[in-house]
Amino acid sequence: MLKDKKTKITFHSGVLTIGGTIIEIAYEDSHIFFDFGSEFNPAAKVQPSDLQGLLDNKLVPYLDNIFDPKIPLKGYKSKENKFNDTAVFLSHIHLDHSKIVNYLNSEIPLYTLEGTKSLLNTLNINNDFIFPLYEKGQTNTREVIGVEENEIINVGKIKVKVMPIDHDAYGACGLLIETPDLKIAYSGDIRLHGYRENDTINFCKESKNCDVLLIEGVSVSFQDFGEKLRENEAENEEELIEKINEVVKSNPDKQLTFNYYIANVERILNIIKTNPRVVVLDAYFSYVVKEATGIATYYYQLDNKDYGLDENLRVDFKELINDESKYFWQLDTLALKYIDKLKKKGIYIHSDASPLGDFDPRFAPFVKQFEDNDIEFKMMSCSGHARPYDLVKIINLITPKLLIPIHSYHPEKLYNENGDVLLPKKGQII
Repeated sequence: MLKDKKTKITFHSGVLTIGGTIIEIAYEDSHIFFDFGSEFNPAAKVQPSDLQGLLDNKLVPYLDNIFDPKIPLKGYKSKENKFNDTAVFLSHIHLDHSKIVNYLNSEIPLYTLEGTKSLLNTLNINNDFIFPLYEKGQTNTREVIGVEENEIINVGKIKVKVMPIDHDAYGACGLLIETPDLKIAYSGDIRLHGYRENDTINFCKESKNCDVLLIEGVSVSFQDFGEKLRENEAENEEELIEKINEVVKSNPDKQLTFNYYIANVERILNIIKTNPRVVVLDAYFSYVVKEATGIATYYYQLDNKDYGLDENLRVDFKELINDESKYFWQLDTLALKYIDKLKKKGIYIHSDASPLGDFDPRFAPFVKQFEDNDIEFKMMSCSGHARPYDLVKIINLITPKLLIPIHSYHPEKLYNENGDVLLPKKGQII
């Protein structure tokens, strides 16, 4: 199907792994890339802290004429640039898709939905979310072009429609890409069981009968078709909120704390809206929510940064430490230093916060500190990724001529009832 086409798709990274997706689509002298994150090896004793280290450890591929030319690199040199039009697109804020954007050549435009742009700039206010710029400037984050939902961007001969989808990161999108001879859909990280199911359905309708569908396959890395959800996994976001609220209602005289992933803005807003107690966030998280949505929340503050928050909404940390009935408050990194001061027999809810699970060497000691301080640890999750059968449902709604599963340890589990399947190798060009 593809051998007579001028369009070329290059799988630079993000194949047979979860994270670091970088795919290039080129047509004559125009090309685009998505996404721009790095792979992560949690077992590594020393994590690379610069582009040289990422390249040498093969966590990031070398890309000709794409990285900031001011960054000195040993052993890597770009070939002649044959492209007149270049752009990079981000599907969402998660670090495996966004962490190296500051290493991108500043002359190359970087596009994403307005929600992701806002989060990226906000989360990196302390210069510790993504890798830092090589040369310090007035901001910590390179220029990002925010686009409206369903806006079309032309990159030379390539047309890209940036479409919202359902994921557990605020401002997530999929891409509908058209070259003169191919229609290509890229799902980004996608699901059907969150707050924006209709957006995913609309993306499927718009992508109907595309030539190529590039789809994530995170869930089939860990689940087989028909396998039951883990005990701590909710069926959908609404059920998760109900379960959290039930814990709160059932324990009126205990200290109740929690943590969540900072980019999951919609989840925390629903926790705040429905929880029986007063929800209090760490100041940094409160700042992120306010910048993303304009909604002010109760907060406590343990750092000395000026986030511009309303002092009337500030709760004294000592009051939280001693509370057993009024507050449901966030126990993030700074507050964890005081875990030995928390009330015994309290309950902590870990809702897709870091560390994520057993695969991360940090997880076991993280859980143990709660046991050591006589605090019940509850894992309560709802995946940001489509369940195995939902992935097939999405594929069947789109009916692609060619399915290419990526972003997965077991892409071979996914199938295409309406066409062919290709399992690409890292570095492969089709």
